[in-house]
Amino acid sequence: YVMGLTVEDVLAHTKPTEGFVVPLSANVYNIVFHSFKIRDMATNKTLFAVDGDSAPEDGENQSQVASHPSVASHPSADLDPEAAVRTIRYNFSRDFLTCKTIGTQLVFSVGDQAVPNFRMIERHYFKNKLIKSFDFSFGFCIPGSTNSWEAIYDLPELSVEEEADIAANPFATQSDSFYFVDGQLVMHNKAEYAYNA
Repeated sequence: YVMGLTVEDVLAHTKPTEGFVVPLSANVYNIVFHSFKIRDMATNKTLFAVDGDSAPEDGENQSQVASHPSVASHPSADLDPEAAVRTIRYNFSRDFLTCKTIGTQLVFSVGDQAVPNFRMIERHYFKNKLIKSFDFSFGFCIPGSTNSWEAIYDLPELSVEEEADIAANPFATQSDSFYFVDGQLVMHNKAEYAYNA
């Protein structure tokens, strides 16, 4: 692990990290993700939704998740148990690449400590080259609270050739998500993406 990694260090990354830069134990604020949803902002169509606590409440989300069970998965825990809980593999349709703007909604809870200046930096790469970086600040979370965080992503405009290259290379598109509390890195997750479902 790389202890003491700063916001500036993360923003200087030009390719995915090798492994994870902080241990799971760095999450001293007991931040737990409960549900996550991705939607196309132009059509308001749900592209992905998962609720880790219970079954979806409304029929639309329930049918979306039930009809697309292979949209997201975790790597095998047999290979690396830590990677299995910190990495997600998305398998979207190629149509996803034509979305101009997506919205994500994350519901999370925090433990018995206040969480000041909660910030997420997400770096997206294709074939180990940085293609987009996002930086979102949530602000302050009161102790013992459950919170909802919506982020709007303006996606990079792709040429027809770039779109075809990304679709032809499943899981060559990757991201690192770094979560900071008051400037201290407390969580690091990874994702891999395919666009050929």
